[in-house]
Amino acid sequence: MNELIGRVFSFEKSVFPKSSELYGSLARDGQSPKALMISCADSRIVPEEIMQARPGDLFVCRNAGNIVPTFATMNGGVSSTVEYAVAALKVRDIIVCGHSDCGAMKALAQPELLEGMPNVAAWLRHGAAAEHVVSTCTPDLKGAERIRAISLENIIAQLAHLRTHPSVATALASGEMSLHGWFVDIHAGQVLGLEGKTNEFVPLREHEQLPVAFPAAARYPARPAYAGEAA
Repeated sequence: MNELIGRVFSFEKSVFPKSSELYGSLARDGQSPKALMISCADSRIVPEEIMQARPGDLFVCRNAGNIVPTFATMNGGVSSTVEYAVAALKVRDIIVCGHSDCGAMKALAQPELLEGMPNVAAWLRHGAAAEHVVSTCTPDLKGAERIRAISLENIIAQLAHLRTHPSVATALASGEMSLHGWFVDIHAGQVLGLEGKTNEFVPLREHEQLPVAFPAAARYPARPAYAGEAA
């Protein structure tokens, strides 16, 4: 049997008994995750490990390129996961997490790599804006620097897509949700976060304020004044 698959026996014998009370609580009371992370499916990126999350802490959606299609573009797993996480589970933080050396971003930079993979090519069109921005604004970037720039820009693009989803837009407008853009540098073992005020990716530091792409801030439309009312 595959050595990886065989580890399930270790879970049953060693891991589960040590956390049986936690699993019992989750089975009895259901889940109340604190955040939704939309990350790349790359095997080197493990959201739960990055967040040091325990079972029940984190709702996760993984796909090639940490893509979030705009609302109504397609009724798929990502859109449904976002809607369920916000409307049913009431998560109040969503993280779009990209990473270094991303194969999906390499494919965006070099479309010829997708020959024979029409479904992947169609999926990655949701990241086309990132490649276009980098190619137009920084045409001098080459190689690894260009891939990294596309990866960072893709996080910004997917956050913009995320805001088109009604459940997310409503939570943002009512001040009940924050959005985060993270980039995991695999080589350095470092996580960068998008600071919305400066539009820069900065390292996450334990004793410094967490960078937030779109912080929770209530935004209510002004009530129009009617005739006879004071302005």
